[in-house]
Amino acid sequence: MNIFRRPDYKSDATAFLEQLKKDHPKMEAGQRDGRAILWDLKIDRDAEEGYLDAKVAQKPYVYQTSNK
Repeated sequence: MNIFRRPDYKSDATAFLEQLKKDHPKMEAGQRDGRAILWDLKIDRDAEEGYLDAKVAQKPYVYQTSNK
């Protein structure tokens, strides 16, 4: 054992999150399910290619109304 070793520090936020996970064990599974709904989506490559082909080029200064 090293006499100069400091005790392990645990911030208030870390302690709160660990206690929250202990009190609500199903919360992490719910978070994973929510992530799957929003982010883990199958991409239709054909539709994406069509969207990119249909994109209109933007003018350099979008607020300019005349061609002076």
